[in-house]
Amino acid sequence: MEEKEIKQNKGLPVAKNTAQAGKVLHGVVVKSAMKDTATVAVGRYVKDPKYKKFVKQTKKYLVHDPENTAEVGQRVSIKESRPISKRKHFVIIK
Repeated sequence: MEEKEIKQNKGLPVAKNTAQAGKVLHGVVVKSAMKDTATVAVGRYVKDPKYKKFVKQTKKYLVHDPENTAEVGQRVSIKESRPISKRKHFVIIK
């Protein structure tokens, strides 16, 4: 895997190659009934501040699926992209 070159811009890191910039998340498709859109649930573990116990939290993202290939239950990776609609700003990557 290539290393990204990072420049410092007023204290904030900026990726030199914008094609590689953006978050990549992994989750499970929970809904794919819409045209060109799927719903992906991404889970993560967070430590509870009071009880010091790890708890699983889930967040759903609307993702762009131009080929309509996503099926319910399928594990996918999603990448942040430009806003495609009001709530859709991730794209499914294979």
